[in-house]
Amino acid sequence: MEPFTVRILGCGSALPTLRHYPSSQVVELREKQFMIDCGEGTQIQLRRLHIHFSRIIAVFISHLHGDHCFGLPGMLSTFGMTGRTAPLHIYAPSSFEPILQQTLDFFCQGLGFEVIFHGLDTTQQKVIYEDRSLTVETIPLQHRVECCGFLFREKQTLPHIRRDMIDFYHIPISQINNIKNGADWITPDGDIIPNDRLTSPATPARSYAYCSDTRYIKSLSKQVQGVNTLYHESTYLAKDADRAKLYWHSTSEQAAKVAHDAKVGKLLLGHYSARYNNEEQLLKESQAIFPNTILSQEGMVIDV
Repeated sequence: MEPFTVRILGCGSALPTLRHYPSSQVVELREKQFMIDCGEGTQIQLRRLHIHFSRIIAVFISHLHGDHCFGLPGMLSTFGMTGRTAPLHIYAPSSFEPILQQTLDFFCQGLGFEVIFHGLDTTQQKVIYEDRSLTVETIPLQHRVECCGFLFREKQTLPHIRRDMIDFYHIPISQINNIKNGADWITPDGDIIPNDRLTSPATPARSYAYCSDTRYIKSLSKQVQGVNTLYHESTYLAKDADRAKLYWHSTSEQAAKVAHDAKVGKLLLGHYSARYNNEEQLLKESQAIFPNTILSQEGMVIDV
């Protein structure tokens, strides 16, 4: 099974701290890398974590608050200075397009690669990216500005061939693809060997949902139902729920409620408020509702 991973570059919130970088992650599947958000210092984290600049094919920006996009101008400039030639796709709310264009005009002239912008309607859940291996969908969120999360869905692979059965029935190599696509095998004597005897079930497709920044949305659980891994912002403790509501953020308990109701595999907390010296209480409050909760930390690599 191909690795499907999420690497945490930053999991802090708006105010800078010495413990955390602002939001940024890199999702990797089948040697393609996708960045989610690009807070200040992201390119430093790429260096520190030995992530090659040239392998990132797309950047997904959830919303236009600085802790989610201030790192983009510097990163684009560095990509140019390091000789990148492959196009870079940027997916962000449509209002980001003039900001991006001015950034390119002022600071990134003469780039050796094309920057291709894709404006997003953050009010709709729709597929915005697709290749042979996966799709990426927007997830409408509720924040002070237009904002969406992202749902990465691996495409279902074909069933596995049972080599012992292929050898037993002397099936030629030329027929393997037909069998993987569901065909039975007819022996030279005319006997029909059913496909389920020749194959074993395909590995279940995996999925990862990123939800930051947002107020608690009860119905969000339907949109991320059954994902293997859910990243949900957990800016505040339960005692600060009024502050979370005021600033359009969530508590760790609320993140856990979404994970519980959605029956996800595991929950990643992140986007921690700078008011807390450590995040252990956030973890405890979440685990009381959803035990399989993990605190995101810079440098962490999560198998989806």
